[in-house]
Amino acid sequence: MSFGLYVHWPYCARKCPYCDFNSHVRPERDEQGWLAAVCKEMAVVANLQGKDRPVLDSIYFGGGTPSLMAGKTAGRIIAAAAETWPPAPDIEITLEANPASAEAARFADYAAAGVTRLSLGVQSFDDAALKFLGRLHNAAEAEAALALALKTFPRVSFDLIYARPEQSVEDWKRELAKALSFGTEHLSLYQLTVEPATPFSTMQRRGLLHLPDEDLAAALYETTAEMTEAAGLPAYEISNYARPGAEARHNLIYWRYGSYAGLGPGAHGRLDLYGRRYATVCERLPERWREKVEKQGHGFAVVEEITPEAGAHENLLMSMRLKEGLDLAAYRKCWGVAPSAEKIEALARLGLLTCENDRLAATARGALVLDKVIEELAD
Repeated sequence: MSFGLYVHWPYCARKCPYCDFNSHVRPERDEQGWLAAVCKEMAVVANLQGKDRPVLDSIYFGGGTPSLMAGKTAGRIIAAAAETWPPAPDIEITLEANPASAEAARFADYAAAGVTRLSLGVQSFDDAALKFLGRLHNAAEAEAALALALKTFPRVSFDLIYARPEQSVEDWKRELAKALSFGTEHLSLYQLTVEPATPFSTMQRRGLLHLPDEDLAAALYETTAEMTEAAGLPAYEISNYARPGAEARHNLIYWRYGSYAGLGPGAHGRLDLYGRRYATVCERLPERWREKVEKQGHGFAVVEEITPEAGAHENLLMSMRLKEGLDLAAYRKCWGVAPSAEKIEALARLGLLTCENDRLAATARGALVLDKVIEELAD
């Protein structure tokens, strides 16, 4: 089973109105204090695992805006992780970056520290859309950051947000064609969703924000799948597209319901300890998290065993997001249960599922209503 390490950098230069991630704007950031606390948490997780520790397949620096940290800080964490777990020979080390903090020296420092894959938060190539999304960069800066990333890192991915207000299929085709022209190995393409307790949520309640209706959203999604497939980056997950072999290995750990440690404010983890699976959740507020780490060696607000029922549900929920779907034989072996044959057959008759060689997967039509499909399977 693959094992990954997620490290959460909680700081941003500015909070975007659509974002509900655990990110904080601080005039001053104690980077060295954050680094020391992350390393303390790392040691606690390793001690919980005991001497027989898994091979470390991936490290992911998420946020927040990890590209605000110094390259040497990332290097210290990477080195500490390699001393704590045996690293895979081809370990994937990803760092999220924003175009607004893209600098040649900074990127070179990350590469020298061991980062092998950069994930760039472009979000749009349209200046008006970037302003609407609250981004600090413009389209020209996004293109420059991408060019710099491609020169510096062996693997590059970037994000775009579509299904924005008043965006037509033709608008999206032009923007996606531009994105594909850069030739990156991986794209994350997300439909804009309104999360609770965000400025966009307030705007929507006041009637100031109108997203595309279901038909237009479906057309945009289908256009995305067609264009990425034609460009050699087929969908391998509901919102992720890659050349075969260039899939994000760290995120595959999540979707295949593997084990991973989550370090830093607000980070979540799933740890396999002594034959049982545990969920960990760190304190969200950076200051409170630091206090907790200093007192007890870690900032976990939650450490609880996952029941077989909850684990089976999470496994189903995550794996059905993948194009490869769910290995039913492995699922039955792990949890002792599986979706009923009657439900699978009913959804297959509707053209929403396939079940071949004991592998359950959503069809292109099923992907459009995936939440409902999973709800039916889990019921």
